[in-house]
Amino acid sequence: MIPMRRRFIALAMGLGAAILPLPGIGETPSSMIGIVIMHGKSGSPAKHVDSLERALAAKGYLVANLEMPWSGRRQYDVGVGAGEREVESALEALRSKGARKLFVAGHSQGGVFALYFGSKHALDGVIAIAPGGDVGGAVFRRELGESVELARKMISEGKGSETARFFDTEGSKGTFPVVCTASAYLSWFDPEGAMAMKTSVRNMRPQTPVLFISPKDDYPGLLKFRKPMFDTLPPHPLNEFVEMNSKHMDAPSLSGDVIARWITEVDSRAK
Repeated sequence: MIPMRRRFIALAMGLGAAILPLPGIGETPSSMIGIVIMHGKSGSPAKHVDSLERALAAKGYLVANLEMPWSGRRQYDVGVGAGEREVESALEALRSKGARKLFVAGHSQGGVFALYFGSKHALDGVIAIAPGGDVGGAVFRRELGESVELARKMISEGKGSETARFFDTEGSKGTFPVVCTASAYLSWFDPEGAMAMKTSVRNMRPQTPVLFISPKDDYPGLLKFRKPMFDTLPPHPLNEFVEMNSKHMDAPSLSGDVIARWITEVDSRAK
């Protein structure tokens, strides 16, 4: 007899047939698993993470691919709290579609935010793909210190809702200007705040497993701290660090199978 976990069913589709795996005993169907995807800095849902969205959707998962406040179009138009609520709303929408297990996944800056979100909200798992954009790091403190102090000064003067020209930095393009309110800017770039990766990792909910996907050909500055950062997570038997043969920008498009395999393991071990 063929074991249930390897049983297949053929469904007629036009002139051919699709071979679809059936869930194993005790396994949650992929159609009941929801995943929120978040792009990287200055990106968009259609840039770098769109192929990951399609790959996961093709496996049957419920997927929400969000445009986050750090996109190229939005440029930090709202603060961290509002960004959290956007993810919460997306998770609730996935629940309304039938999701019973919920994961958040982010690329680069989205990965850092996924770790932050996971440290504050109950989830079935967090997926950080080539996480980068740690505002608590030395580069951010050096390059953006003046902008952070300007935002603090404006807030102290009661001008937190006023817009100004601040700066952001990113490995492939260097330092560049962004225009937003002082309050929103500081919420994202406070070196002791939400996007300080070390704080999020240390404060991760102990019951939440984390998948770190690390491209072997990533920016040197990111590679240097990634494994030590992963090792700082609270112990969990399903925490996993995966090295991938890719560059920083290619990582999402190559992560679909790794993510699906890990989610299946998390789901089966949770029974």
